[in-house]
Amino acid sequence: MVAALAVSCLLVATAFPAAARESFDDFLAGLRSEARRQGVSEATLDRALSGLRPNPKIIELDRRQPEFTQTFWGYMDRRATKKRIERGRQLLSKHGRLLGQVYRKHGVPPHYLVAFWGLESNFGDYKGSFGVIEALATLAYDQRRSKFFRAQLIDALRILEQGHIAPDRMQGSWAGAMGHMQFIPSTFKRYAVDHDGDGRRDIWTNLPDVFGSAANYLSSIGWRKEETWGREVRLPADFDLELTGLGTRRAVSEWSRLGVRRGDGGRLPASEIAGSIILPAGYRGPAFLVYENFRTIMKWNRSVLYALAVGHLADRLKGQGGLLAKRNDSDRPLSRAEVEEIQNRLNVLGFDVGEPDGVAGPMTRRAVRAFQRDVGLPPDGYPSAGLLQRLRQAAVDPGGDKKDDVN
Repeated sequence: MVAALAVSCLLVATAFPAAARESFDDFLAGLRSEARRQGVSEATLDRALSGLRPNPKIIELDRRQPEFTQTFWGYMDRRATKKRIERGRQLLSKHGRLLGQVYRKHGVPPHYLVAFWGLESNFGDYKGSFGVIEALATLAYDQRRSKFFRAQLIDALRILEQGHIAPDRMQGSWAGAMGHMQFIPSTFKRYAVDHDGDGRRDIWTNLPDVFGSAANYLSSIGWRKEETWGREVRLPADFDLELTGLGTRRAVSEWSRLGVRRGDGGRLPASEIAGSIILPAGYRGPAFLVYENFRTIMKWNRSVLYALAVGHLADRLKGQGGLLAKRNDSDRPLSRAEVEEIQNRLNVLGFDVGEPDGVAGPMTRRAVRAFQRDVGLPPDGYPSAGLLQRLRQAAVDPGGDKKDDVN
């Protein structure tokens, strides 16, 4: 017990250095004043904030970064599981009438809503066990992202003031994401709806409000009712990889003229809908033609892999088969240290990735593509173990053979 308390105190001291900022009590006093100015009553503040202390476990989770990146196949295997697909289909049928009502009102098809539900909380099984006020207060008091989480905390207090949930039932993730669809408070504030008309927007226990809120959110940020998210495709052997990426949009008919085919080899539909070709596992992995709804999914979660998982899971729930591309068994997860090494080596060679952070974002992928182009590798922008090997080789022999394809 004493040892655990000592560790807890050390974590608090590390996360919240006393010399760097105000005490937690002073922080709460300032928060109370701000919340009162935004219409939160003293009674709500007392119920929500009395006895509140920062939680070191939340800071530990916030600082913890995954040691390894995830490959495309590894990510999909964990999310579009056979068990999740089967259960999702059962729930799609069970709640068909409600989901149909939500579709008619907001224009988001039921299989997409159930796919989001499955990925966000495993259909409500894992909604989070942290008190949202405690989590947000801890993160708002911390210096790293204080402004963002303070705003979320004020919104959470306003949700309590409006009576949508009681403080002791406002549970969520360590980062303050709430309910079946893991809305943060600002998303709740803008998009949550009272679908069943009981006077409360309950995204924790009320499925009409859960589905209605998710659909309202998606339709408000650009969901196109008559379009799909995308599809798996095949690229011709001579396809110009410079055309891949979300930055390039062409009509489906234009991609067809360039030799792009459906995943099963058939011709693409005759359509002028604009889409982009993406290669989430590099040119040796699967290829997808993605449309505007894919970009809307990325507004929910700015991860290409997440958006692909939503789209693919939605297709499977509707009865479509699995992916057709063959797995590349040589592709392996990179550690954050390896990604950071790639970034450092690219910077040294003059391909700007900004400050190395171990995360392969758009700037890193642009730099990877530029390096690949420079040394004669297929320019797919994919950071792989083979690419790291080539970068190490470039440091030793910068004038080496530019046709050595180890990507």
